[in-house]
Amino acid sequence: MGGVLEGVRVLDFGRYIAGPYCATLLAEFGAEVIRVEKREGSEDRFVAPVGEGGEGALFLQVNRNKKCITLDPMTAGRR
Repeated sequence: MGGVLEGVRVLDFGRYIAGPYCATLLAEFGAEVIRVEKREGSEDRFVAPVGEGGEGALFLQVNRNKKCITLDPMTAGRR
């Protein structure tokens, strides 16, 4: 069952609370949200770790229902 934003794609470059939370709300309304992080993972990923991979509670909460990719514009080519 889709939401009112079904068919909308959003790129989430936000960090910490405000940006990621707003993007999560868009995802909950049916948008396809893609979080873009640097290769080693965003600086907000590992604050207050609770997940098996060291992910933090806030990171897990505000990034639910999202896809995630990494981006390194200084590296040529595709990996």
